[in-house]
Amino acid sequence: MAISRANMNQQITKPAQKKKVATVMREFEAGELHSGENGPVVENPKQAIAIALSEAGKMKKATGGRIDGCAVRGLTRG
Repeated sequence: MAISRANMNQQITKPAQKKKVATVMREFEAGELHSGENGPVVENPKQAIAIALSEAGKMKKATGGRIDGCAVRGLTRG
């Protein structure tokens, strides 16, 4: 399943996560992104997006996974 840019932006909400995704995509475009520590260079853009979302998700889990309290549960404010 292809992930659209809009869907990717919905999954990434914090500025630090957006910066991490931008860093990973820059590495991919420069040909420096590896799958794993010593793995082969990533050549598939879908794999690069998957790595970027995975690393951004690890950042979210490290901060407790809360975005703004209600957003995680799908509730609206009010």
